Amino acid sequence: MKILLVDDDILLVHMLADYLQREGFDVLALHDGDTVFHEVSSKTYGIVILDIMMPRTNGLELLRQIRAVSQVPVLMLTAKGDDMDRITGLELGADDYVPKPCTPRELTARIRAILRRTHSLAADAALESLLVAGPLRLWPAQRKAEWEGRPVQLTSTEFSLLEVLVRNAGRPVSKNELSEQGLGRSLARYDRNIDVHISSLRRKLGLSKEGAPWLRTVHRLGYQLVKE
Repeated sequence: MKILLVDDDILLVHMLADYLQREGFDVLALHDGDTVFHEVSSKTYGIVILDIMMPRTNGLELLRQIRAVSQVPVLMLTAKGDDMDRITGLELGADDYVPKPCTPRELTARIRAILRRTHSLAADAALESLLVAGPLRLWPAQRKAEWEGRPVQLTSTEFSLLEVLVRNAGRPVSKNELSEQGLGRSLARYDRNIDVHISSLRRKLGLSKEGAPWLRTVHRLGYQLVKE
């Protein structure tokens, strides 16, 4: 599995890249954002690890550029306690984040969680050609979605969360269930990941003819995708 690791902290990158390579990953490390767009648009990576605080072009702008051409999973490295950057990154299409400083083991665990849900789950769903809920159609093996016959552009995490909701259409799904099944990890205290991704999904799915959202919040129970 090829990883693109982008961070201007040369010592940290060297440590992380060395650990990831010993874990069996093929790592390309970059220390600025000048060639990130070219790499992502011209080559295939399993995941991009992107630091927010970058010289010249910051990580959030690089994320915008990546999402213009690719839905490759993106894991953001953020300053500890900087909730605004984390939320902004998620809203721009990041799949998850890890606060710095982080250990190589923690980063590797988060990478594996993302890759499990984007590859293993798709392989397991290969025999299940289509999921339907109202005007929504999902093809799990292809990671493809259509809404009223029109393609819906989803990040890897958005697709995973939407798949969980479709499989449970008509009933509320708790945030902890969504985190475990969609993110591949337990819900952490004060974790806003699910809320931000759900907000993005709600915008993309829009409103019913009656003006109600297809993806609804059920007080104290979680989120529910309307079945019909």
